[in-house]
Amino acid sequence: MQIDATTIAEAIEGHLVRQPFSGVIRVRARGQMVYEAAFGLANRADAVPNVVSTRFGTASGTKTFTAVAVCQLIEAGKLGLHTRLTDVVDHPLPLFNDGITIQQLLTHTSGAPDYFDEEELGDDADFGDLFKDLPMYRIRTPADLLPLFQNEPMKFPPGKRFSYNNGGYLLLGLVIEATSGMVYQDYVEHHVFRTAGMTDSGFFEMNALPERTAYGYLSDGHTNIYDVTIRGLSDGGAFVTAPDMAHFWDALVGNRLLSAEMTRALLHPHVAASPGTDDLHYGYGMWMIAEDGVVSRYAVSGGDPGVAFISARFVAEDVELTILGNTESDAWPLYDQLKQLISGG
Repeated sequence: MQIDATTIAEAIEGHLVRQPFSGVIRVRARGQMVYEAAFGLANRADAVPNVVSTRFGTASGTKTFTAVAVCQLIEAGKLGLHTRLTDVVDHPLPLFNDGITIQQLLTHTSGAPDYFDEEELGDDADFGDLFKDLPMYRIRTPADLLPLFQNEPMKFPPGKRFSYNNGGYLLLGLVIEATSGMVYQDYVEHHVFRTAGMTDSGFFEMNALPERTAYGYLSDGHTNIYDVTIRGLSDGGAFVTAPDMAHFWDALVGNRLLSAEMTRALLHPHVAASPGTDDLHYGYGMWMIAEDGVVSRYAVSGGDPGVAFISARFVAEDVELTILGNTESDAWPLYDQLKQLISGG
């Protein structure tokens, strides 16, 4: 089916009759913007509408930016894919296996413990429960969350299998700080966002959000300020706009963030994320659909209380779809429908 503004608009309008959506949708085909629109409110109390340039949380989508940063430092010769975590990070990790490598952390195969183990907790886990004993307003750096898991035992030996691991990407934030000499957020803002031309993106404190930033809303109508860390970390929480995600894809595939060789490594399907069940794979900080090593779709995605985000690149169709939402789940049914429209699967 031809991808054009009318077809996309009709699909979205039909969906909105059944289910509301608050956020931004943007579609590019062959490098040209085909459709962009904003829906709902960025600030319900003051009736401020979302606009195309509104900044939204990315939740775990931030892991992609963290992976790019790590790969930049590898290219700079400051560490290697097979460098051991314990050779870089000097925080106490008494029960961690000494053999954990940077590559295993990038691909969620390290077996390290996790502070929010989605595999164990299941889909009904409440991220906000983490902050009953550790107030979210104290968490501004990756090290601030270490007490939640640094003394826990390994889940399995390094390299044994895939297990999505938020704590692993917190550890990569510590690696970035140790090897760059910069605060994690400062490094990503300068070397990833600014290099890519993502001038509206950043790590903003939840109690001091800049203009054009959407508040995240829970299903009960409250904002998410007490349910996420006060500032985004290396495993989640950066803010971006839909146009900035187009800049990110252009910079990534155009080899402006990394060399062509390292970009290929980041985008390679290194590990099956659901062995024996489907074609979902993981690269370095990037989800992908791949069959026999051939990737048909890449995705940067994340979900937190009051946040739903996905930005996908459909390879054969040469289409990019970005959906940024400031509620918990409304974006996913829309993505499923538009994904069918773009690729038929």
